[in-house]
Amino acid sequence: MTGSRAKPSVGPLTIGNTEIQPGETQTVQIGLPPTFSSDDLSMDVHVTRGVREGPTLFVCAAIHGDEINGIEIVRRVLRHIDPRRLSGTLLVIPIVNLYGFNNQTRYLPDGRDLNRSFPGSPNGSLTARLADTFLNEVVSKCTHGIDLHTGGRHRSNFPQIRAQLDNEVVRGMTRAFGAPLVINSQERDGSLRQCATAMGVPVILYESCEALRFDEVYIRAGEKGVLDVMRHLGMLRKTRSKAKQAPIVSKESRWVRAPSSGVHRVLVALGAQVERDQVIGVVAEPLGENEVEVRAPVAGIIIGRSNLPLVYSGDALFHIARVSSSTEFEYEDYHEDLLSSDYNHPEDEPSSAPIVG
Repeated sequence: MTGSRAKPSVGPLTIGNTEIQPGETQTVQIGLPPTFSSDDLSMDVHVTRGVREGPTLFVCAAIHGDEINGIEIVRRVLRHIDPRRLSGTLLVIPIVNLYGFNNQTRYLPDGRDLNRSFPGSPNGSLTARLADTFLNEVVSKCTHGIDLHTGGRHRSNFPQIRAQLDNEVVRGMTRAFGAPLVINSQERDGSLRQCATAMGVPVILYESCEALRFDEVYIRAGEKGVLDVMRHLGMLRKTRSKAKQAPIVSKESRWVRAPSSGVHRVLVALGAQVERDQVIGVVAEPLGENEVEVRAPVAGIIIGRSNLPLVYSGDALFHIARVSSSTEFEYEDYHEDLLSSDYNHPEDEPSSAPIVG
C-alpha cells in the first residue's frame, strides 16, 4: 500500500461521544479501563478542525509512559494551530499510556508493552484494551500519523525517523520532517506503526532524547518536524525556507555491547560518525588496573548511547546506524541550526478567537 485513505475534513467528526464540527477546537476525554483501585482515568485527545477540507493527522506521545519528550513537542505544536488557518483536522494525544506516565514507567500495570500489543482487544488485558481503544477512537478516524518516542532510561537517542520508505506517502512525510537520519525499517509486530499501516494510515516514528528527560534541541527538532509535515500535507500554508538537506538513510543498525563488567568511559558523542574498529569507549575496573577497549564493529553514526557508566558484561552501550565510510555528516551543524533558528512563523501563530470546549 502506497497511499493513505482519502478522508477529507468535512462534516462532523465524532471522538468518544463528542461531535466536533469544522472550525471548532475541543479536548475530548476518552474513558480508560480502570485499575483494581477503581480509578477514573481518561485519555485527552485535543481536536482542532480546520475550516477547509484536508487530511486528518494524529500526533501522539508517551505510548511508553516514561517517554516524555514528545509531550513537550505537542504542547509547542499546538501554539501554532489556528482552526481558521488549518486545512483538515489535527488530533493531538500528549499521553497515550497514562498508566505508565503516572508511575514514570515504560509499561502498563499488567507489565505489558503497549507498542507490542496492537491491535489489542476490547475483552483482553488492560494493555490490549487500551490498544483497542486508541485504534478505534483515534487511528481509525485519521489519514496520517506521527508517533513520538525517546530512548529508554539512561539511554539517549539521536534525532531519527523510523519509517518504511517503500511507502510513497511515508517517504514524503519523512523527507518533510527533516530529521538528519532515517532508519528504513519494517514495522515490528504488534506496534502502532504496523497496525496503522495495515489500516491504511501511514505513520512515521520520531525518536530522540532519553526517557524522563527534556532536551531543548530535540524538542525544537520535533516541533519543527511536525509542523513541516503538516505543511507538506497541505494542512498549513507553506513558508519560505531554505531547501532541506536529504537525510542520511540507513537500512541496518547494530548494538555494541560491553566486553566486560566495570565502569564505562564514553569517548564519542551522540550523533558522532565513527569508523570501523575505532575505539569509542573504555570499560575499566574501579581502580583502573585493567581496561578493555570498546570498538565500533562497523562504520556508521552513533544513534543511541547508554548514559549509565556502571555496566555489566553484555550490556548495550552504543547503537550504530550503519552507513558508508564515504558518508559525510556534521552533527554539530545540526545542533547549531536548531539552537540559532526561530521556527515561530507569523502565519502559524494562534489568534485571539475563542476556543470551543
